[in-house]
Amino acid sequence: MIRTNNRIMFATAKIPRAARVAVVLLLGIGLLTSSGCMNARFASVRKTPTNPLDGPLQLMSYGGPKITERTRQSLRQLDLEKYADGNYDVGLSELAKIIEKEPTADHLYTYAELSYVAGTRADALGKNATALELYAGSVSHAYFYLFESQDGLQADGYDPRFRQACDIYNKSLEGSLRLVKLQGRLKQGDTYRIKTPNHVFVISLDTIGRWKDTHFQDFQFTSDYEVDGLKNQHRQYGLGVPLIAECKDKPPAAPGSDYFPPNLTFALTAFLEVSQKPDVDPETKKFIHHCRIHLYDPLEQPEIEIHGKRVPLEADISTPLAYLLDSSNMSQMYMSTIGMLSPGEQTEQSGIYMLEPYDPQKIPVMMVHGLWSSPMTWLEMFNDLRAQPEIRNNYQFWFYLYPTGQPFWISAEQFRADLNEMRAELDPNRAAIALDQMVLVGHSMGGLVSRMQTIESRNDFWHLVSDRPPSELDGDPEDTEALRNMLYFHPNQSIRRVITMGTPHRGSNFANSTTRWLGQTLIVLPSFITGSSNRLIESNPGYFRNRELLQISTSVDSLAPDSPVLPAILEAPKAPWVKYHTVIGVVDQDTWLGYFSGRSDGVVNYESARLDEAVSELVVTADHNSVHRTPKSVLEVRRILREHIQQLRQEYYTSLQIPGRSQPALGPHVEGPQTAAYHQTINTELGSIDPGSHPIGEAPSEGVMPASYVAPVEKVPTSRFVPPSTASRYSISPPSHSSNLQPPAPLPSSIYSTPPQPN
Repeated sequence: MIRTNNRIMFATAKIPRAARVAVVLLLGIGLLTSSGCMNARFASVRKTPTNPLDGPLQLMSYGGPKITERTRQSLRQLDLEKYADGNYDVGLSELAKIIEKEPTADHLYTYAELSYVAGTRADALGKNATALELYAGSVSHAYFYLFESQDGLQADGYDPRFRQACDIYNKSLEGSLRLVKLQGRLKQGDTYRIKTPNHVFVISLDTIGRWKDTHFQDFQFTSDYEVDGLKNQHRQYGLGVPLIAECKDKPPAAPGSDYFPPNLTFALTAFLEVSQKPDVDPETKKFIHHCRIHLYDPLEQPEIEIHGKRVPLEADISTPLAYLLDSSNMSQMYMSTIGMLSPGEQTEQSGIYMLEPYDPQKIPVMMVHGLWSSPMTWLEMFNDLRAQPEIRNNYQFWFYLYPTGQPFWISAEQFRADLNEMRAELDPNRAAIALDQMVLVGHSMGGLVSRMQTIESRNDFWHLVSDRPPSELDGDPEDTEALRNMLYFHPNQSIRRVITMGTPHRGSNFANSTTRWLGQTLIVLPSFITGSSNRLIESNPGYFRNRELLQISTSVDSLAPDSPVLPAILEAPKAPWVKYHTVIGVVDQDTWLGYFSGRSDGVVNYESARLDEAVSELVVTADHNSVHRTPKSVLEVRRILREHIQQLRQEYYTSLQIPGRSQPALGPHVEGPQTAAYHQTINTELGSIDPGSHPIGEAPSEGVMPASYVAPVEKVPTSRFVPPSTASRYSISPPSHSSNLQPPAPLPSSIYSTPPQPN
């Protein structure tokens, strides 16, 4: 994913292994890390799969599973109690004859439970064919009870049998899928025929929604795994079997799949729908039950409709995420350490990553990790935010991986280029207005990398290294262009908010003489000594007034309080369309760490982490490594994202009320007086030294809405972000009078957990 054109060349050196180990230990003790959770495993295999029927049906009891007393009573009333504990095939056959004449809810449920108990017994004895038949009979009759019988359709949840019927449906379907998978036949597009003594089932398997054309290499059952590395496991209770879908060999055919990590896994839910057509099996003379197993993405479609009834899908979105982390070829510690100690070895892995298909109607939230870290450090927050429908319906989460051992301004330049190239690949016509509302969330050094995407360099950064103009610089064109790209840049017009968390905007005192010496001496880091910077220095004697700044080779040096780049960032013009938010950690002052650290997170003090221009600031009790993972920090990011949507929606309503304008402006030159003045000032100050191809604020093509103008957002029935180019499809009508402008409708309640009430 990394783009290498016109990049700084890396110089590597062989360092003794013992020296590297010493660096790891010393820097770790010095807390110069922003690493995420270092658990050995994120998901562990259970001894037995989770099953809510363990208690009611005594599945693990001595003597094997047993039917409930209520079902035993039903059998007793039908004079079939003698089949409650054995001879299940005869009992089910007799019960099937009764159901043909009198298909009541009680009879259907009794058959489903008895068939499931018989199926689990046969499964335990290794009688796979018999177990498959019994599971099929159980899931189909549970389905008939829930959706065909009058009692099931009118059930209000007060009867515990209704919930137990849901569990029988889910677990008998899971038992069937396990046996089919054991035969190697759990594949999309396949059709199976199962014959039982009294029924014939024709079963097909296909994928619905955004994965329709995707063929997954394998499926796992979430009930087999226990989540260890994530604090919260987000589930939705309903019908279906939660699965882990694996893409082992190649990425799925989905938008943005080039940005997927290898061996990606997704959450799917298998749901079986049964229909009884008038077809008759010629051998058994029984009606054929046509069963369609659909694989749904619960993040895309959390519920379905059956016979006019809205049915939530059973879903588990956390276990597939934990499984992905464990199936990765590189552990978090390995990725973090390689990026810190040998960033040149991380070149091929660096870049932007997605964990879901690209959606042009969702706003990107780009998460940028900090020093000695990787994108895995965000997974606690990602797991909790994605569980909220109002967040996942409007946002898509992306992650940026970069070598943290190099100076952060080099990473900022690479990030800038990666963002531009990604936009050109995903949206070459710049028609996806949602992409112009991007939110960056940066932890520690990642906050500096993020903030540098929203400032104007003017000549300030160039003057840090030379007082002479770039036109007098001699050297290879690729070398000179690489240097100009690093020191001259414009704010990204697609970024609207930046959230920094524990970021050393004024440097960190932990970047002291000792740690800086260790970094310069022992860490294999990129430098200009044998790269483009070295060649430029040799070709231009006396040209650079600050050769040391060009030759800074470590991120530790770049974060020192005396770094001249940090004041330049603070004083640089900020894009007026960007809002900044800060989350600052302060360790508990009553602890030993708080006693020695003072008002800081142990690495970054409060004064360094704050921003004068921030529109919000939250101080949390946390150290540097956990400031972005505390519940309060996650809630703050969720609040900001909800606020972002609400403000965009309100701006859209307001844009419809501008006198003399019936439609929101779509042209590239619509901007407020503050933005216009900013562009004029910057263009005047840059003069002939401006290396850009066009003045800032001037759109690169016609019909593009710059981020300085608000993007119309409207709440539609699907709770999706809708750009104005597609809004007409949803028949959005503007209010008739601005005085009657109604506030946006409240966001829907979460199906995973209840969001807090707005302040």
